[in-house]
Amino acid sequence: PTSVKDELRKNLIAALKDKQKVFNGILGFEDTVIPDLERAILSRHNVLFLGLRGQAKTKIARLMVKLLDEYVPVVKGSELNDDPLQPLSRYAIDLIKEEGDDTPIAWLHREDRYVEKLATPDVSVADLIGDVDPIKAATLKLPYSDERVIHFGLIPRAHRSIFVINELPDLQARIQVSLFNILQEGDIQIRGFKLRLPLDVSFVFTANPEDYTNRGSIITPLKDRIESQILTHYPNTIDIAKEITAQEARITDSQ
Repeated sequence: PTSVKDELRKNLIAALKDKQKVFNGILGFEDTVIPDLERAILSRHNVLFLGLRGQAKTKIARLMVKLLDEYVPVVKGSELNDDPLQPLSRYAIDLIKEEGDDTPIAWLHREDRYVEKLATPDVSVADLIGDVDPIKAATLKLPYSDERVIHFGLIPRAHRSIFVINELPDLQARIQVSLFNILQEGDIQIRGFKLRLPLDVSFVFTANPEDYTNRGSIITPLKDRIESQILTHYPNTIDIAKEITAQEARITDSQ
């Protein structure tokens, strides 16, 4: 098993050696943002892109998927993309114990290992981390103390993936605290149910400095935990701005 951050690092080193361009279509950041991001990936950091709207923050995050291995093995039917050699969920652990080397395996493409969430004030802990599912408990006749009754949220389902949260300051402080717990301790708490889940996720956050005072801020413990803060900017020359406009414009042949 290889962690996501090691995977990104290994494939970036290979791309740099082969002089391949990883971030195609990103113009004007060759000497500023891209080298910063490469250093962050080489250092296995979680990243915060700080910049105004229209500065390709999300676009860069989406291109990071190209640095993942093309396919990785997962335990078939598992919610959490369990690595067959390092299972995480109760389902996968039980299945491997039962089936051994005959455990069915599926292959996950790198495009399916990218999860993106726009932070809005109504995002709840249940959305991101999970909640107890009473219907599951009743159907399976299980007590609430059993971890199999948990319906996992977006972050546990993004195990072994890149997870992007756009507009981080819009996330309520208490939700940011729960994120901090995942980044720092690798454990999650769902309605007083404490579960040790050493999730393997590479986090990318984006934020707009204009929104800091208007709508909210990034809580200090979380900001301290995001190791690389990268400032984006608008094009430095009119020529680059024209190139970007031409690239992004949807012009038909008749035009």
